[in-house]
Amino acid sequence: MLTVAGVDKSYGGRTLFKDATLQINRRDRFGLVGPNGAGKSTFFRILLQEESPDVGEVSFERGVTFGYLPQESAPVGDETVIELATAITEEFRDLRRRLLAWDSAHPGEIDLHDDVHTQYNELGGYQLEAKAKKILKGLAFRDSDFDRPASELSGGWVMRAHLARLLVLEPDLLLLDEPTNHLDLYSLLWFQDYLRTYPGAILMISHDREFLNQLVSSVVEIRFSKLIKYRGNYDAYLEQREANEAQHLAAYKNQQREIDRLMTFVDRFRAKNTKASQAQSKLKQIEKMEIIDAPESDAVSIDFHFPQPARSGLKSITLKNIRQAYGNNVVYDGMEFEAERGQRIVLVGPNGAGKSTLLKLLAEVIAPQSGERILGHNVRFGYFSQYRAEILDLSRSVLDEALDTPQRVSEQFVRSILGCFLFRGDDVFKKIAVLSGGEKSRLALVKLLLNPPNLLLMDEPTTHLDMASIEALAAALDQYEGTLIFISHDVYFIRALANHVVHVEDGRLRHYPGDYDYYVDKTDNQSANSPASPGGPANKGAEKQNNGLSRKDQKRIEAEARQAKSKIKKQHKAAVERIEGKITRLEERQAELITLLEDPEIYSRGGEAAQCNRELMQVQDDLQSLNREWEAAAEALEKI
Repeated sequence: MLTVAGVDKSYGGRTLFKDATLQINRRDRFGLVGPNGAGKSTFFRILLQEESPDVGEVSFERGVTFGYLPQESAPVGDETVIELATAITEEFRDLRRRLLAWDSAHPGEIDLHDDVHTQYNELGGYQLEAKAKKILKGLAFRDSDFDRPASELSGGWVMRAHLARLLVLEPDLLLLDEPTNHLDLYSLLWFQDYLRTYPGAILMISHDREFLNQLVSSVVEIRFSKLIKYRGNYDAYLEQREANEAQHLAAYKNQQREIDRLMTFVDRFRAKNTKASQAQSKLKQIEKMEIIDAPESDAVSIDFHFPQPARSGLKSITLKNIRQAYGNNVVYDGMEFEAERGQRIVLVGPNGAGKSTLLKLLAEVIAPQSGERILGHNVRFGYFSQYRAEILDLSRSVLDEALDTPQRVSEQFVRSILGCFLFRGDDVFKKIAVLSGGEKSRLALVKLLLNPPNLLLMDEPTTHLDMASIEALAAALDQYEGTLIFISHDVYFIRALANHVVHVEDGRLRHYPGDYDYYVDKTDNQSANSPASPGGPANKGAEKQNNGLSRKDQKRIEAEARQAKSKIKKQHKAAVERIEGKITRLEERQAELITLLEDPEIYSRGGEAAQCNRELMQVQDDLQSLNREWEAAAEALEKI
């Protein structure tokens, strides 16, 4: 369906792709991953023929259709939401508007002199509208939104409408660039469930680890200018990449040892007439080798500890008998909420249920119309949302702003943390005034973590972060000893942190005193049975597998299997390392013996030279035996 053959692409001397090759067939599910700046979006532009490769070719099968969802700023004109979701042609949209105008002027009547209804029906208009409305509802649009001008919507809702349009059109290939960025948790899970049965192929860029795990059957990594394909989901890709790196390192070390051994012989005997031909033979042996490149690493090391806040009282914050309304829309009436020290509470619920309102009430961003907010003993709270970036000093550099904290921290420590949140190299010297909104948001997050309060309130903190940064944030918050209340649509992030779930819906709060899997198990996905309903956390098929196990039991069994596999892998890895240790010690002894035999004085001390020579021969035999043993152990590790 789509073939990428031998593509090279460079910008200003920097090579993004070198001999990139990829084949996408119908029903394939690919995740495209790689660090920021690796070239993922450029690769999409090449596929869309918005850019041309320097070398190579991109070819589509004849008649193949494709649809593209950009990460930001999809265009919108004067169309309504439903028109945007169904706008296949101008004719289609014009017919629908004529129908609406007639129905408005002549309710309940049929225009006998106009064939608009017939034309609209022949174009499949009524079926498309039904399908579009079903999809829009799944993406959390209400019936009252369908005929609103799309231009009135925020950027995130416009992106949802464009996403609906792609799902209505059903192109043969979907190209999705961070499709979950603008979705709340329930809409994301509905979308994830919808894509499971999507009839076409999908190539997506996403920093949502769980989303990739649930959907993709292969991962394509852009790394060191190459496209590397791995079978399986994202977790499988991580395991395979780790195994490949271990194999590459082992093969590189083994080859380097062999080259060193051969060169030792050459350096020692090339000047001796009796050994010169053998030395030349060893040189030719080296020249014929296919040299293995030294392993490279682009991994971000996440090993730091953030300052811990002062200890608070047992009750961090309490809301009593809260009423909050926006005009006639009553969000809460008599609402009660309490959080205790050390809890990590995630707020979940359908879009518009009041999660962000609850967080703003806790943060004093809005005052309750009635009721009471009680802050616990010695509690200092901090609220992270997009607006928080406005407190940054625009005249400072990124580094200077991060260093401006009451905590005593070193510049090296701060730079390492900035690196984990995508401020790398000279980026730390950029003026804040020139940063994008996402960059400012990430910097505000770093400042918050460098001087954390003991009550942390966070609204979608993973937006604008790549996977390494999300893991860095999760690792930091996992060390955090204060109270955390947050909203997130990233299931991996929720699973990594939450120990308490609060479901918000229809002005009511329901507490689940456990992690996210406990919540899913307890709710039993009752409200997710309909494929177009955004009202539940997942589809029922994901909750109860064919074997009848609950999600919780299945997760436990999977975890036990991973632990067993990890244990076996560690044993084999330890065996490889033990053999390498023995080889290293023998090689050191080999070098010592060769140095002794090169000293003329040893030959004047009786049989010492003969003894050294016998030991050297034994060491060389042992090295050959150990190298064979190492190869077998490395191969066994690779299979795991």
